[in-house]
Amino acid sequence: MTIPHSPPTDNSRAEQLRDRIADVLARARQRTHALTDCLDEAELVAQHSRLMSPLVWDLAHIGNQEEQWLVRNVGGREPVRADIDELYDAFKHGRANRPGLPLLAPKQARGYVGTVRDRVWDVLERSELCGKPLVDDGFAFGMIAQHEQQHDETMLATHQLRTGAAVLSAAPAPPSSAPVDGEIVIPAGEFTMGSSADPWALDNERPAHRVLVPGFAIDAAPVTNERYLAFIDDGGYDRPEFWSERGWAHRTQAGLVAPQFWECDPTGRWWRRVFGVMTPLRPHQPVAHVCWFEAEAYANWAGKRLPTEAEWEKAARFDPSTGTSRRFPWGDADPDPDTANLGQRHLEPAEVGAYPTGASPAGVHQLIGDVWEWTASGFEPYPGFRAFPYKEYSEVFFGGDYRVLRGGSFGTDPVACRGTFRNWDHPIRRQIFAGFRLARDLRPGEDE
Repeated sequence: MTIPHSPPTDNSRAEQLRDRIADVLARARQRTHALTDCLDEAELVAQHSRLMSPLVWDLAHIGNQEEQWLVRNVGGREPVRADIDELYDAFKHGRANRPGLPLLAPKQARGYVGTVRDRVWDVLERSELCGKPLVDDGFAFGMIAQHEQQHDETMLATHQLRTGAAVLSAAPAPPSSAPVDGEIVIPAGEFTMGSSADPWALDNERPAHRVLVPGFAIDAAPVTNERYLAFIDDGGYDRPEFWSERGWAHRTQAGLVAPQFWECDPTGRWWRRVFGVMTPLRPHQPVAHVCWFEAEAYANWAGKRLPTEAEWEKAARFDPSTGTSRRFPWGDADPDPDTANLGQRHLEPAEVGAYPTGASPAGVHQLIGDVWEWTASGFEPYPGFRAFPYKEYSEVFFGGDYRVLRGGSFGTDPVACRGTFRNWDHPIRRQIFAGFRLARDLRPGEDE
């Protein structure tokens, strides 16, 4: 006898959502502990680079944001530590100045974030997860999980910048399982960019809107170490004709000669420092730790350009068979170990061709995970943008000296990565896990 399944009730849907929220919050906290428990107190309070905060600041800041939004705002509870709000306000204290602040010591910071999380579990249990925009579909909880994972990726970048013995380990990223080369032609046409439906999409991803994109060609894979080496060997860092005026000035002032963390030994063999370990350069990995100006110069050398943000998203999401935009290149299902290199499972990008099941309908590979990809676009609001739930997440950055990055890296957690997710940074930044792929305009008749 077959027993028919009843449709899920509102209560069961709420419990499933509660379970999902608990999972993503616990996963983020497990990672936070892994990135901080491996270091002694001196390393946690040290500033390993003026570009980054002391790790202990990130730790307490994670707890403070969680307290303000989930304990006080969603839960309506009394503050745990209202006296430290200004201390951990990222807009009041720049990263370079944070070591001089009266920060919580590591033991205090751990105790603080633990107390906050205990109260959050109670708030989650009692929240109906609906009734107002901040809690509908668990948005505030999802926002905080994403915030923690974003800081975890920042802390991972701090680990890459620190000197001393290696303290992190992971399995090597997988090799290529299928050859990937050449370009993919994306015909002209409209597609839906952004999202109005994903309940945890952040404000700068909203709203969904139609965009007409002229036909273009985009590389099937990100630029690899091997191909970037050809640029170096051809004198790319010594030829100003490939660089913009600003880019050449920065290259000269910063003394750029190769991607960050690359070293060439006396025999001419290239190595890369990976979280405290010197490893031979893997030629088929996507190049990482290059700034936007380096990506632009390489594109000029190759006779191409960087894709616009709209071109990147169309290549990643548009399904010509249905005329719709997917959440991810492979479909609407969440990422898994077979589709993308995410979640710090590895401490490096995978080789090009390692994730054939993660390709887009057009045949573009590794758009999600491995390395953030620089685009040609500045960071601007979409038509109809509305700041939510606070303008400091996105609005204050619009129109500044930023370039958009897409796709996530090996250090990005799946909860903070999707086909619509937008990252941004200054064009001189190299400490982030960023690479790029190339695009070009179509020649007459090429898209017919």
